[in-house]
Amino acid sequence: MTKRISFYLLLIIAILYCLCPLLWQFITSLKPDYELTRIPPILPEKPTVAHYISIFKGYPFSRIILNSTIVAASTTIFSLIVGSLCAFGLTKLKVRYKAIILGFVLSVSMFPPIATVSPLYIIIRSLGLRDTWWALIITYTTFSLPLSIWILTNFFKEIPDEIYLAARIDGCSPFQAFQKIILPLSGPGIFTTAILVFIFSWNEFLFALTFTSTPNSRTIPVAIALFQGIHEIPWGDIAAASVTVTVPLVILVFVFQRRIIEGLTAGAIKS
Repeated sequence: MTKRISFYLLLIIAILYCLCPLLWQFITSLKPDYELTRIPPILPEKPTVAHYISIFKGYPFSRIILNSTIVAASTTIFSLIVGSLCAFGLTKLKVRYKAIILGFVLSVSMFPPIATVSPLYIIIRSLGLRDTWWALIITYTTFSLPLSIWILTNFFKEIPDEIYLAARIDGCSPFQAFQKIILPLSGPGIFTTAILVFIFSWNEFLFALTFTSTPNSRTIPVAIALFQGIHEIPWGDIAAASVTVTVPLVILVFVFQRRIIEGLTAGAIKS
């Protein structure tokens, strides 16, 4: 009984620790300007939604949300297409040195972004893609592919080879077997991969800051960081914008947390 109480107590403390930044941002977003730098009170005496109105009237925030949505969605689609084909080849086709290839793919994720941002910037500028959606989509797809391939490879491994071989015997080409058999059976893994890639693309900051320069292609993290006031930093607007773009992701993760866990642990246990 004591162990159970201690476990739940530690769990509550961990949850509160993780939620505190979001709760603090939410409280800040409801405070009038004259209360933002005063403690006490911690809770706003006169809650207001003026900051939420301000971010859509004073900034091109609707355009910025559209930018992030298009970039994240496009990155997710391309990562799923390329990642699923690679995972299929590594698990079901006769490819030599599969382990070495998978290790090489995963090694891409070991490079810190700050070490690659300068050469990538030169390439993006040379191609005339700076300050465009494509600059971010191509970069994000490249860096999200190791995660996509890793998760989908584990899911495809769980599909018995006999199913694929039976489809081949029935006359399916490798691509038809992939399209009509493997993909439908790997729905949970594909869904998990899509969520994780989308969240990564939605939250990425460094490349978005380097490759964009105007609201025409700027994404949410950069736009929030560049909020400017005339004489002071608009903390209330920053907090309102942060809450506006974070809450949907939190809800998404809570709703699909089981699928995310399935994707991260796929292949960890052998039956």
